[in-house]
Amino acid sequence: MAGIAYNEDEELNAWEEQQQPQQQNRRLNLPLATEYGGSFIRKTTGSPADGPQEGHAKQWLASLGIGIASLFSECILTHPCIVIRRQCQVHRMATRYHITPFSLLAVVVNLQKRQGLSTLWKGLGSVFILRGITLGVEDLLSKITSLPKEVSRHNSMRTIGKHLLLKSLSFMVVTPFFSSSLVETVQSDIASETPGIFDCIKEGIKRLVSTRMSATCRVVPVWLLLAPTVILGVAQYVVSSSVQFIALRTLRLKEVERHNSEQTRYGYSLSTAENCLLELSAAFVGHFFSDVLLYPLETVVYRLHVQGTRTIIDNLDTGCEVIPLITRYDGVVDCFNGVIRDEGVSGLYKGFGALLLQFAIRLSILRLTKFIYRELHQKTN
Repeated sequence: MAGIAYNEDEELNAWEEQQQPQQQNRRLNLPLATEYGGSFIRKTTGSPADGPQEGHAKQWLASLGIGIASLFSECILTHPCIVIRRQCQVHRMATRYHITPFSLLAVVVNLQKRQGLSTLWKGLGSVFILRGITLGVEDLLSKITSLPKEVSRHNSMRTIGKHLLLKSLSFMVVTPFFSSSLVETVQSDIASETPGIFDCIKEGIKRLVSTRMSATCRVVPVWLLLAPTVILGVAQYVVSSSVQFIALRTLRLKEVERHNSEQTRYGYSLSTAENCLLELSAAFVGHFFSDVLLYPLETVVYRLHVQGTRTIIDNLDTGCEVIPLITRYDGVVDCFNGVIRDEGVSGLYKGFGALLLQFAIRLSILRLTKFIYRELHQKTN
């Protein structure tokens, strides 16, 4: 800077001494044990302006608040969008496809008037139970089989293949519980009994051990659901993780370049909270790409899971009545061809407007979280 005299050698040596412990800390950084939504929050050093203890505490509290906001938006606030989206996907006779969010407004108002606000959060408990079962099964299988739970870009293709095998086995084990959770999410409150806390587990076990399949209700056996469920789950995981990795590297590079343009001499190290925000942004992009790309397959798999379960859903053409689900698909190919034949290609995208609304809400919460963090960060510095 003009007007300031300094010894270049002394400053360079001081900067190298300051960077050395930070580089050592980065090499020792490990991902936290908590994984949510495919995003790993990693420990990093605090802001250089803070003291070691004070900076770590601030960044830990900031990252905790950011994680809670993400959990709230992804699991609770957007759950009504998931309920509406799934009901649209499994409704074969629907005349309104709700490809855009705007057609859903009147329907949601009618549902709320007739059944109350709680009807939009049905099946929320089973979603949490299913997620817990999935994590528990994955952890148990990893210990029994020594298959890796986590991989990075430095791992070999063989290791990555073993990791995907672990994911596949986990999806296979939880398939019957996914069926029961899906039914709880789409069934109408006014035409069905309110499920208990552990009904998701009980109904999943019943479907797993049941050997009698009625010819009239056309329940698809669990063993026929394994392949499509595993393919959908692994495909969503691979697409989401790949896009998230690319997005995270791009966002980190842009963020570092932005800070380095302000501090032309010194390198910049992202703080814990900044890394957390970037990882949540990358996870948002990854999930959006995977959900949009695999939406047609998701529609087919959902219809096979609920077929023959005698589920009664809300009629989302009007939101004022209920209808039974009656389908007779013989498998994935038959379901796919049947949807295109009877409902057109757009039938595979029923409820797509709810998906757009779901990610619009998540994006709004993410932007609000970033705004609050930056405002608080500026005031504390």
